[in-house]
This record gives sequence, structure tokens and C-alpha cells, in this order.
Amino acid sequence: MTPAFADADEVRRRLDEMDYLVDEGTAAALFFALVLDRPLLLEGEPGVGKTTAAKALARVLDTPLIRLQCYEGLTASEALYEWNYQRQLLAIRLAESRRDSLADADLFSAEFLQERPILRAVRHDGPVPPVLLIDEIDRADDEFEALLFEFLGESSITIPELGTFTAKRRPVVVLTSNRSRDLHDALRRRCLYHWIDFPEAERAVEILRRSVPGANEALIRSVTEFIGRVRRFDLDKAPGMAETIDWVAALSAVGATRLVRQDVVRTLSTIAKTPDDRDTITGALDDPGDACGATA
Repeated sequence: MTPAFADADEVRRRLDEMDYLVDEGTAAALFFALVLDRPLLLEGEPGVGKTTAAKALARVLDTPLIRLQCYEGLTASEALYEWNYQRQLLAIRLAESRRDSLADADLFSAEFLQERPILRAVRHDGPVPPVLLIDEIDRADDEFEALLFEFLGESSITIPELGTFTAKRRPVVVLTSNRSRDLHDALRRRCLYHWIDFPEAERAVEILRRSVPGANEALIRSVTEFIGRVRRFDLDKAPGMAETIDWVAALSAVGATRLVRQDVVRTLSTIAKTPDDRDTITGALDDPGDACGATA
């Protein structure tokens, strides 16, 4: 596709206009994915903005976002294409009522084809290719990864009854993974790769300012410091930026302007996702040797 950006710095500026702040590495990865027409695999902890990256990129490019949410047991009929069996059955009954006969080619034609996200991206006919988000690919089965190889390598899908559909313009493909399992090497080879880190303190502060504009500045900075300390604990699920944003919004909703123990405890459900994590964070509040920046 024609490059939408002059360089990675322009990617950062344009995403910044959409209130999505990225570091140099993420901006460069997105830039090269567009310039090289290659799928991009984004990995990182949950809540660091992998999915949001694809959404923001679609807004910047002013193109549709097509999302495929992966899960265990996902099949080709749900991700690539499916035949409309009800319409096929109706066609058969109508032909029988007319005493006509239908060949397989009559039933397995484009008329009865139902597009799923990947085929929809391949057949997109707009002036700008869509952004296809294949979200949480690590949640799908190994077998499903193999279904993607042709599409990721050639931007095409082969339907046995109809032949091969190849995209006129390669979709912008973003895959995300939380590394809940290892992905196949063959899938990784077909993609560019970038790991998104939890943002450094100053960028985290700016993200919180934009995400919760009504929050007090002192609250935002103390929350950022608190989360930085909490993430060093041995937690089941360390809070990401998504949870941090929820927490600042919750604290603002109860009128907090600084971190105090009472407010931390009653809003802890936004950042502690297991009973053990809740106990660990609460215990740290009472441990003067491991203070988290919250006052009594």
C-alpha cells in the first residue's frame, strides 16, 4: 500500500492526536508493518494497549476496523467463511417445487457464501485497506494458527468450491498475544514482531491525564507511583494500564484527590483481580517497610 506516514515519528504524532501514546519502538513497528505490507504481531502483558493500537491505527487511517476475537475452539467457519445452509436448503426446496435439479456448483456459489472477518478483510473494496485485528491469537488452538498461514503470507484465502480469493490491497493485519501459550514458529515467521512494555512513569502519567481528564494531578502521579511499586510484587495478575485507568476513574468518582488507605481499599477491585492479589496489596498498605505511597 502507499505509505500513510513519512516515518515513525509521524506515526507517533498522528496516534498522539487520537490520544493513543506510543513509544518509539511501537511507532516503528507500526510504520514498518505499513511500509512492508507485513502482518504485525504485538505481544505484551494484558492491559498495555495492544488491542487499542489496532483501533487507533484504524482511526488514523480512516479505514474500517475488522475484529476477530480468538478463543479456544475457534474454527474456519467462524473466522474465514461459512456457507449459508438455510438459504441452500430453501434453494433446494424451491427447485424441487419447480421439479428442477440443482448441481453442487449451483449450491456452492458466491450467492450462498457468508463472509467472516478474514474473508471480509480480503474482499474489502474500499480505497484504503481495512485494519484486521486478530485479537488474542494465543487463546485459539494450534490448529487454528495453521488456517492463517496462507492468509498471513499471501493475503489470500482458498475456498475449495470457488477457488482462491486474493486481496486487491493487503489488509493491515495486527495480531495480539498475551503469551498464555507459545505460538507456532511458522506464524511468527510470517509477521513482524514487537513487544509492548508497560509504559514508563511519565508516559503513564500522560496516558492517565488523557484517559481521565477530570482526575486531580496529584492523584494521577501518586497512582502512577503506587502502581509501579505494586507491579514489583509477586502477583497473580499485575495491573496494566487498562486497570490503572479504571482505578483513577474509580478514585475520582469517590472524590479522591490523593491516595489514602480507605480509598485504596474500597476501590481495590479495579486493580486486584484475585483474592491473593487483594490480600498482597492490602497487606503492603499496613507494612511500613513496604509502603506504597498511600497515607492513612
